[in-house]
Amino acid sequence: MVDRRIIAVTGATGAQGGGLVRALLSDPAQQFAVRAITRNVKSDQAMQLRESGAEVVAGDLDNLASLKDAFAGAYGAYCVTFFWEHFSPAKELAQIQNMAHAAREARMRHVIWSTLEDTRRWVPLRDNRMPTLMERYKVPHFDAKGEGDAIFAEVDVPTTCLWTSFYWDNLIHFGMGPKIGQSGKLEFVLPMADKKLPGIASEDIGRCALGVFRSPDEYLGRTVGIAGEHLTGEQMAAELSVALGREVVYTYVPPEVYRGLGFPGAADLGNMFQFKRDFESVFCGHRDLATSRRLNPELQTFAQWLARNKERIPL
Repeated sequence: MVDRRIIAVTGATGAQGGGLVRALLSDPAQQFAVRAITRNVKSDQAMQLRESGAEVVAGDLDNLASLKDAFAGAYGAYCVTFFWEHFSPAKELAQIQNMAHAAREARMRHVIWSTLEDTRRWVPLRDNRMPTLMERYKVPHFDAKGEGDAIFAEVDVPTTCLWTSFYWDNLIHFGMGPKIGQSGKLEFVLPMADKKLPGIASEDIGRCALGVFRSPDEYLGRTVGIAGEHLTGEQMAAELSVALGREVVYTYVPPEVYRGLGFPGAADLGNMFQFKRDFESVFCGHRDLATSRRLNPELQTFAQWLARNKERIPL
């Protein structure tokens, strides 16, 4: 029996990494073996991954030596960071450096780097349409990842850059689901005006990533964007109304108001939505639905995702 090629997955207990681990484990072709990397190998989530058939190893994005050990012998890796744990672009960039150098030392054949656009290509720091944050960013959690693309190239790691989309799961876990407004109706708030927002089920990111790993000749050295659907706030509210059996109205809050809501990261997210609103054609254009479905034939629409998850959305 030929040994299967190992895919090392960072953030294996998170949304993206966990989705890829499950996609790899459930793949009928069993083309790849799964190495789930997590800081705490004794956590309940890590134990569940081990029971499902994954190899679970310790690895810390802040510790290069631990990543070198975790990546050793692997064919490829899925590299992802979680900005919202620390809100620090500098920390995120240091983690990207560690992953790139560990992948280089392991002589990996294919790395997928989960990234986003550097918005400063479209909105330079001198552009006052949106405020500059932390002195050098417009959308910190986008821009630092965009900077990270060059790190993988400079270290000379065979890489596919994967542009992801708004997680529909944010309606469950990130407090972005419908809320009762002053009118007494459920209101779905987005700072998007009438523009379309590319969205995706987080588990479908993992399935799309598997599709990329299956086709290295086509995707190595490329940037690929994925989404499940491109929908306006009105369209999302209509789908929510059907799924929840209650009227949900779309409420537009301008980005300048959203930035002032006061929760951690509000300014970053306000700028993010303004970028997506003002550059709708660019952002949607980077996330081709046909490509996404070719990578993942099981790709869910928003309505399909809601049918499976509506009970989990807190109201």
